[in-house]
Amino acid sequence: MTSSKPAKAVTKSAASAAKPAVKKTLAKAAPPISAVAGKTPISAKTATPAIVDAPQPVVLGPMLRKKELIEKVVDRAGIKKKDAKPVIEAMLAVLGEALTEHREINLPDLGRIKVRKEKMLPNGRVMITKIRQPLGSTTKKTPDTSE
Repeated sequence: MTSSKPAKAVTKSAASAAKPAVKKTLAKAAPPISAVAGKTPISAKTATPAIVDAPQPVVLGPMLRKKELIEKVVDRAGIKKKDAKPVIEAMLAVLGEALTEHREINLPDLGRIKVRKEKMLPNGRVMITKIRQPLGSTTKKTPDTSE
């Protein structure tokens, strides 16, 4: 009977010695290897936390009204005001109708405009829109008059 007790003690100590060895091998496991390239992915080699940029508050400038818009278009295009005004007014009407119909608007220099939310009020409607402009869309373009 005395021989069975030491045997149990030996098995317990062997089991407790085996557990730390397993933990050490798990802690030192090699990074995963990509099946495509056969190399360790960059993110697995250097996993460093990064700060995500949050939207920055925008300070509003002066409001652009239709009169100023027409003047700027006339100056930039080099045409007469009487020729530009009906075209600009028609374009603004078409854009307003497209927003009313919840159509997505994609104009290269202005950007892509989507209506996200809409609320009807007694005196009109409030639309929450998302405008995504490509980088470099704020460059001024001048008409080519070298003909």
